Amino acid sequence: MRKIYSSFVFILTFTLLTQAQRDPLQTVDSLEQRVWVEDTYKEMSLQEKIGQLFMVLVASDQSKESTDRIRDLIRQEHLGGIIFSTGGPVRQARLTNEYQSVSKIPLLIGMDAEWGLAMRLDSTFAYPWNMTLGAIRDSSLVESIGYRIGTHAKRLGVHINFAPDVDININPRNPIIGNRSFGEERENVARKGAAFVRGMSRAGVLTSAKHFPGHGDTEVDSHKDLPVIPFEKERLDSIEIYPYKNLIREGVTGVMVAHLNVPALEPDEKRPSSLSKNIISKTLKEDLGFRGLILTDALNMNGVTSFAGEDQAALEAFLAGNDILLMPRNLQGARAAIEKAFSEGAISESRLETSVKKILMAKYKAGLQAYRPIPLDNLYEDLNTIEDSLLYERAFEEAITLVKNEVDLLPIKNLENKKIAYVSMGDDSGDAFLKALQKYTKVTQITGKDIGALKKNLEPYNLVIVGFHRSNESPWKPYKFSEKELFWLAELGRQRSFNLVLSVFAKPYALLDLVNYDDLDGLVLSYQNSEIAQEKTAEIIFGAIPARGKLPVSLGSGIKAGSGILGKSLGRLGYSIPERVGMDRKLLKRVDTLVQNGIDSMMFPGAQVLVARKGKVIYDRNFGKPTYDGKDSINSEHLYDLASLTKILATLPIVMSMEEEGKISLNDTFGELIPAYDTTNLKDVTVLKALSHYGRLPSWIAFYLATLDKNRKPSPEFYRSRPGPGYSIEVTDNLYLSDAYRDSIYNRIGRQSLKSNRYRYSDVPYYVIKKYIEEKLGEPLDNLVTEKFYKPLGADHTRFRPLDYFERERIVPSEIDNYYRYQTVQGYVHDMGAAMQGGVGGHAGLFSNANDVAKIMQMYLQGGYYGGDRLLQSRTIEKFNKCYFCNEDVRRGVGFDKPQLEPHGPTCGCVSRKSFGHSGFTGTYTWADPEEEIVYVFLSNRTYPSSTNNLLIKSELRTRIQQAIYDSIIK
Repeated sequence: MRKIYSSFVFILTFTLLTQAQRDPLQTVDSLEQRVWVEDTYKEMSLQEKIGQLFMVLVASDQSKESTDRIRDLIRQEHLGGIIFSTGGPVRQARLTNEYQSVSKIPLLIGMDAEWGLAMRLDSTFAYPWNMTLGAIRDSSLVESIGYRIGTHAKRLGVHINFAPDVDININPRNPIIGNRSFGEERENVARKGAAFVRGMSRAGVLTSAKHFPGHGDTEVDSHKDLPVIPFEKERLDSIEIYPYKNLIREGVTGVMVAHLNVPALEPDEKRPSSLSKNIISKTLKEDLGFRGLILTDALNMNGVTSFAGEDQAALEAFLAGNDILLMPRNLQGARAAIEKAFSEGAISESRLETSVKKILMAKYKAGLQAYRPIPLDNLYEDLNTIEDSLLYERAFEEAITLVKNEVDLLPIKNLENKKIAYVSMGDDSGDAFLKALQKYTKVTQITGKDIGALKKNLEPYNLVIVGFHRSNESPWKPYKFSEKELFWLAELGRQRSFNLVLSVFAKPYALLDLVNYDDLDGLVLSYQNSEIAQEKTAEIIFGAIPARGKLPVSLGSGIKAGSGILGKSLGRLGYSIPERVGMDRKLLKRVDTLVQNGIDSMMFPGAQVLVARKGKVIYDRNFGKPTYDGKDSINSEHLYDLASLTKILATLPIVMSMEEEGKISLNDTFGELIPAYDTTNLKDVTVLKALSHYGRLPSWIAFYLATLDKNRKPSPEFYRSRPGPGYSIEVTDNLYLSDAYRDSIYNRIGRQSLKSNRYRYSDVPYYVIKKYIEEKLGEPLDNLVTEKFYKPLGADHTRFRPLDYFERERIVPSEIDNYYRYQTVQGYVHDMGAAMQGGVGGHAGLFSNANDVAKIMQMYLQGGYYGGDRLLQSRTIEKFNKCYFCNEDVRRGVGFDKPQLEPHGPTCGCVSRKSFGHSGFTGTYTWADPEEEIVYVFLSNRTYPSSTNNLLIKSELRTRIQQAIYDSIIK
């Protein structure tokens, strides 16, 4: 007997597995499924069987009276399922649990979630629209999105998603599909639709491709009227129906039939496809061999009710071959019509059994044979995860399309030659776009009350970026340019004094209204106006990431679907979230706590902290205020006195550049560099030893003390309150030093004796090196480093003498000086020796923000390459980043500080030996680690109000933050 039973099981299992190849409702455990379906069906009354055919609409944001009415319908009409519409996830979950509790047979819960639950619900995640996904070359990314949407649906107790929309949107004037389509190319639509189905299915959620036989080439909304699809059968088979063949092979669970008039397939005039036996039973079932669920589009739409009436529409839909009848206007009348037809023999038991069992099979496949209520704990968090944010970001990186790129304009190179303006068009915000552009270089927003004023205001600029921003709220929002905007664009295009780049954050079809593209030097299509879309577009424009998307639709003027220029990366910093580069944001929050503790402990009034890894800034936060009693909070535009970071961010890159050009050597002596020192104690000090702090030079020289009178105030012998002949060195407000004192500084350096201990950190070499640089190259240090490095890097916030370029309010004060300048030091260098050089010292004087410091450090990390420019040779950076005297217990590189050789030192002890950086007296710090590809920047003004405040230094807070950064790396 056991042998006979085993043979039976084998034959049944083999038969069911074979059926599963063509029946998407069959599963590998079909024996248990079939038993459950058969047992359930046997227990059902006729009313219960008919009730299974219907799904009605409810919204969790409806009144309690309305939702209670649905609960009563579930009991009375034995409904098969519910379609949820608008509302919120927690409210919907509660309603689902309530409804399931009163239903004898678990309900099939459905939703329209084409781009995620956010298509209907608040507080849930919205993925890009299908048109955006259609621009992605890699379909596996679409599969991942389908999986995540399915995961969200399953978590919320949704069993079937009425997606994907596989309409081929050939008609740009389509009022209802448009952005819901993957595009106009059948292969692309089929490929993306199949990928979406695979993802959803992998998440355990049923799928329903729509709108069969194809709603893409219409100009009528079937909610309002019956669109006509006037094409021959051959055309329908090769275009509209093509994706369904692919999806049926992929195992799509269901197909939703649209309300369309398709004369080539249904000769009965005006009969909607959803009520057509020829289209459903003949074309879909017989010709295409589909054995899954067939669903009507909503039966409350005018496209169907105007033909069959409210009660008869459901009956005719069932007779035509549909299994599930969605949203009838009059449920009781629709159910009664089907019951009457059954009693009269118009519907056979076999016909009813086929659909009901298919529905039960779908319920089993969705796991409803073992239904459990939806847990409400952490529901919001589960529907809005880091994984979703990462996938959304990746999707836009892959979708944004470079459509036109004359003279290889994009990504933008040679920033030193660019003066860039941004002009905003459209009715939605472009703030995120502008802010992202400004991270790369100075970009100024320009407006004008009319086109004449706008053109006048744009005259100083040689590159204009126009951002066209329309609402990202839904795919149906207006997307076109206004007549005024089209005119303005045409006028800007005629201006040959600047290059014009148009970036469109709207449906691609907006571009069809442009007369031509000839006047555009660059055209970027971003598809949507989300903040991520805006930020990633800026990254593509500046070459942080390459453009990879391809057009899902044609745009006229010979620009065909499938085209798209592959962009390139220029090695500029991108911006993302910690998990993108293998770091944990929860662990990284320790940085927040540490910095805030520093402020609370009065170590400093405010700070900027930035962390980049693998070329992406993943942490960039501002803390506190410029002063303890200030009203304004620190923001990214505030500038800090970098103090000794000047050494590695200003002087050192010039020295490295000169070394490459043979204009200085590490073995050069001070006597060779400065002939006047050839007879001094400094004559044999080499560049290598001096910059390694191994030259036995004094740590610093208090030059200013010799210029004070007996009251320790600036002496009239050396200072004037106004600039005048011989007094042009501006030390601070209303304090000008005698020009002659420059020589006194260098004379005093030359009189110094060498110290006994070999290792001594010293500012003195940088006075000497600066003098040599300026004499050798014939330019001031600040001009040299700005032109050669800062401008190409887009480091426009990095300057000596910042008051020449920025408003005082943007510069964080360094100290209330009561020993030399007797005023608040703000906008002038804090270091006294640098101040006596007019604010430009080789060791101090540079001001910047965290973002700019990161650019310079990233350039070092990338071996001297950044923004498409080779600013330094990698071998040069390696040469200077070497510890030449480690055997002598000197940890330093040439200019760069290096990790400690003892238990304590300038780092957390967690960095690699290849790492390098520096700290600054005012409370600044930056470090780069090639092995972990990390750049860390900490800027503060710990010297405010007094430089005697050493709490930051004693606490080792900067390196404890560094430890927290390394601790957040996901192992």
